[in-house]
Order: sequence, then C-alpha cells, then structure tokens
Amino acid sequence: MDFEDHLRTTGGALKNWAVAQFQDSLAVGVLWLAGLYILHVPLAPMWAVIAAVLQIVPHLGPILGLLGPVLAAALKWMDWEHPLGVLVLYAIIALLDGLVLQPYIMRRTAKVPVWASVLTPIVLGVVWPFWGVLVAAPLLAVFYAYRARQERIQ
Repeated sequence: MDFEDHLRTTGGALKNWAVAQFQDSLAVGVLWLAGLYILHVPLAPMWAVIAAVLQIVPHLGPILGLLGPVLAAALKWMDWEHPLGVLVLYAIIALLDGLVLQPYIMRRTAKVPVWASVLTPIVLGVVWPFWGVLVAAPLLAVFYAYRARQERIQ
C-alpha cells in the first residue's frame, strides 16, 4: 500500500464522515423546526437553521443552538413553562440524535457499526476528555474504511 492509497482511503473515509455530519445536522434541524412549531416559539425556522448549523460543533454547538429558542420563549410568554418546554424538546432531540440518528447515519454513510458509534465516544471521552469525543467519529470512519479495505484485499 503506497502513500496515494493511504490518502485515498483516509480521504474517502473523512468525506463519508463529513456527509454523515451534514445529514445529522439536517435531521436535527428538521426535529428542531417541528418541535418549535409545535411549541409556537417565535422565529422557529431561524432557530432551527441556527441549531442545524451549530450541530457541527461538538458539545458546545447544540447548547448554543438552544439559547435562542429558550430566550424567545421566555420573552414572548414571560413565564417559566414555555422555556421549560424548549428545554424538554432539547433533551428529546439530544437523546434521539445521540442514540438513534448519529449511529444510524454513521452506519449507513461511513459503514461504522451502531455499537461502535455509541460506545467509542464514551470510552474516548473518559480516556481523553473533550478531545476523545471530538475525534471519535472521524477516527471510527477511518478505522472502518481501512478495515473494509483489508477485507477487500484478502
């Protein structure tokens, strides 16, 4: 295996991971849009687009995407129930995304098994806090690309 093959395999794996990230962001944006419409939060399409774009940033992005809808709900109704509804919506979306959407999309796009998509960020997050979770998905995509390449050769 020469350097060009390494670049092709790694580049293809990272491209597949980027496509999976884009699809995940799009799915999260749609979930936000539906949930914010149901909750009648003002400017729901704008908040959904912002949440989808920020979904790409690990850890911090989803939380930053939450701030706008919570503030909009608080300012419109001046109570605690509506912002709490947005927080519950965030929790539902975070659970759905972390346990269902991301593993499914990674399996379909980057050929990473669901169990690896769920377990590896947890393990790497414990071993290498913050950075482990940040690099887990692209590392998995590259690892499984090389594994698939080895299986094709043999």
